[in-house]
Amino acid sequence: MLQVEVVSPEAITYSGEATMVVARTVGGGDIAFQAGHVPFIGVLEVWSAKVIGNDGNDEFAVHSGFIQMANDKVTILSDVSEAKDEIDVERARAAMSRAEAAIAADDSDVEAISALKRASARLAVATGESGSGH
Repeated sequence: MLQVEVVSPEAITYSGEATMVVARTVGGGDIAFQAGHVPFIGVLEVWSAKVIGNDGNDEFAVHSGFIQMANDKVTILSDVSEAKDEIDVERARAAMSRAEAAIAADDSDVEAISALKRASARLAVATGESGSGH
């Protein structure tokens, strides 16, 4: 069993046990952790982190940060972490539309690209849908 914490500057979004944790890292794709995994530190991509336990799954939108695995403890330190029930779906869809419009006008708009990734992550966690950001 793993001990898991999902932490942002605002709060501890999750603290508990899990059998597996799956997250997306920059340049490394998705990575899964189970008990006994070798120590690991990685940079989080803007996407989702899944905490899989015997009593169900929890999923969080994470907006960059770090993930660390050591001694059967996974710590996710994210700039922002949002649980499924905390995500305002309509607001995320509106943010996605604004970002897509800005990218259509200027496909090198770094802020719009980042906004699209965040909206896509939120919608993927909240509804299972994502936009052109992934």
